[in-house]
Amino acid sequence: MTVAALRRFASDRKGNVAIIFAFSLMPIVFLTGMGVDYTVATQRKAMLDAAADAAALAAVTPTLMSQPSSASVTAAQNVFNSQVAIIPGLNYAAANLTVNATDNGLKRTVSVSYTAGSQNTFSGVLGQPAWALTGNSQSTASVAPNIDFYLLLDNSPSMAIAATTAGINTMVANTKAQGGCAFACHESNPKADNLGNPNNEDNYTLAKNLGVVTRIQNLNAATQSLMDTATQIMANYNSKYTMGIYTFNTGGINQIAPRLSTPANAKTLAAGIDVLQVYQNNQLKSGVNNNDEDTDFEAAMTAINNTNIMPAPGTGMAGSTPQEVLFIVSDGVDDSLKGGKRNQALFDTSYCTTVKNRGIRIAVLYTTYLPLPTNAWYNTYISPFQPQIAGNMQNCASPGLYFQVSTDQDITAAMNALFQQAVATARLTQ
Repeated sequence: MTVAALRRFASDRKGNVAIIFAFSLMPIVFLTGMGVDYTVATQRKAMLDAAADAAALAAVTPTLMSQPSSASVTAAQNVFNSQVAIIPGLNYAAANLTVNATDNGLKRTVSVSYTAGSQNTFSGVLGQPAWALTGNSQSTASVAPNIDFYLLLDNSPSMAIAATTAGINTMVANTKAQGGCAFACHESNPKADNLGNPNNEDNYTLAKNLGVVTRIQNLNAATQSLMDTATQIMANYNSKYTMGIYTFNTGGINQIAPRLSTPANAKTLAAGIDVLQVYQNNQLKSGVNNNDEDTDFEAAMTAINNTNIMPAPGTGMAGSTPQEVLFIVSDGVDDSLKGGKRNQALFDTSYCTTVKNRGIRIAVLYTTYLPLPTNAWYNTYISPFQPQIAGNMQNCASPGLYFQVSTDQDITAAMNALFQQAVATARLTQ
């Protein structure tokens, strides 16, 4: 071949198109296959991620939050697996799913993670049968805790004071023979005291005949109303509340509704709340002279702090024992025998500290001990420390769980507000 011929052959381009196409065909097929399978895998991962999100959220519904964490795990597994079953082209088995549920106080965190494979259409070209997929989701929710409530209600004679200013004035005006008494003291033998009331009746009967409503009557109605509030909130929060109702006066406690009563049953029993009846002035019973020492707060706190009544509290979560709240309603004045003498003084709040140190919160409703300047007994024994009563009662309460209600104010509204605060703060403090 001549030199000219070789030059013409080298410069000829007519056969290069086929050669170039042959060389480019493989990467074109590879890239096309990868693009198709990647797009499909991305779509399948989005569906898997949505299933994981749905599973995590389904595990913390209000219903499941009232059950042990294992129920949340099962629910998440069921939701995820049921949704994955309708996604075509996956390599997936139940063992590829991991669900964890952990409780921390009143919070539950559920995490869902999965591994799967998106089957490739161009597996022969790509050199792999499936595209690996992984993902996770997490949800957290808090729960309103189960709570056991214990109501410790002062029903000593001082709680029989008229509930309104008008009522106080009416009682004072109609008890002039006694020097003007605003208290509707309940006596079984009032004749012995020469009270000067019609038909020798006691002030308790006199108040009723005069249409005067007493603080103990309002406390009775307020406690019943509180049970309705508890029932409603319990249903709203999908939680469980129990009620124990006790009164206190001369020593220890008196059961009105046993611990762990339902609010509905406690409401029925609360209708029996009434002021302590004594025999006559200075006598608790006939022949038993106790010098009117009818409010022993320390004895009441000792009695209710017994673990047979208030056992060790828990978190209130499903699977744990309930939280506990001691609900005290009183006018805050102790009147008991101390060191062989009558002691009229502030409550000893160290007993409150003992209860709180056990993890039991205390809600205190202080029904204001009213100044009674027309009453010589009040001026002598109570007036010197009366301004300190409110602060002392607040010291007994857990943070945020103190309320004061005075004459002409609504005890029912106050008790309900304090109860709702106790429930609301339970979700924040655990």
